[in-house]
Amino acid sequence: MTEKTGAAEDTRTMRERMLAGDDYQADDPEIAADVRRRADLQHRINALHPLDHAERRALFTELLGTFGEGADIRPPFYCDLGYQTHIGARSFVNYGLQCADVGRITIGEDVLIGPGCQLLTPTHPTDPERRRAGWEGGRPITIGDNVWLGGGVIVCPGVTIGENTVVGAGSVVVRDLPANVVAVGNPARVVRSLS
Repeated sequence: MTEKTGAAEDTRTMRERMLAGDDYQADDPEIAADVRRRADLQHRINALHPLDHAERRALFTELLGTFGEGADIRPPFYCDLGYQTHIGARSFVNYGLQCADVGRITIGEDVLIGPGCQLLTPTHPTDPERRRAGWEGGRPITIGDNVWLGGGVIVCPGVTIGENTVVGAGSVVVRDLPANVVAVGNPARVVRSLS
């Protein structure tokens, strides 16, 4: 499958387009193989006994792009691909994280993520014909070192959250947040600075 872009034809695979951050169609066989791999690993992770830390760590290391030393994720855990998610050292993720990681998700070191959070990189065209034709995209999410996301936080496509920032429970982050602030609400707004 290719799409005409101007006078030149784009010969990249849909997976290559996705990884470059360009629009793609998810029904591509290469992406489908990635999804099958993820589904198997995700099922194995979520079915493990809660105290089987070593096996869980080995599976997360296989699934994710990066799984830093001392990082911990409590299942259940859900993602689209896995290899697009990178988690830094000593970060802790509580139950029920959803990483819609068609775009890269970078989680820094010493990050705390509360239960039921969603990190959402996918985008879809506003043009109904392109959307009906199956085109989609993704924009990366970056979470800086020592960030704390309260329970149920939703981070939308293309957002960067600066280091040391705290995002209150249930907040929806639609724009970048600077370092060293507390932000709450829908949409999340900075309510104070941290010294």
